[in-house]
Amino acid sequence: MAVVEISVAPLGTASVSVSSYVAACVEIVVESGLEYQLNPMGTVIEGDIDAIFAVLRKMHEVPFAKGAERVSTVIKIDDRRDRGCHGLQGKIDSVLNKLKSAS
Repeated sequence: MAVVEISVAPLGTASVSVSSYVAACVEIVVESGLEYQLNPMGTVIEGDIDAIFAVLRKMHEVPFAKGAERVSTVIKIDDRRDRGCHGLQGKIDSVLNKLKSAS
């Protein structure tokens, strides 16, 4: 299972606001059925890497379809194959457990 963070930023638009572009990108993730978490700087998606890559491609195209002349997309991939469970919540829980034991 992979965990991927993506941030899609349209350039060359009439407004500095990007929330409508972000919403359209998140709609693609929702339609895919993949698990995700929206955060202030991007969207984190978990699942099969091939399914995620297909979604990433569609998300990158969203701003162009909405009239952007240029798009900057940043993608960070954590693809762990040595254990079955490597999801969003598991990664968070691992850090929180270590914080508790350090106190």
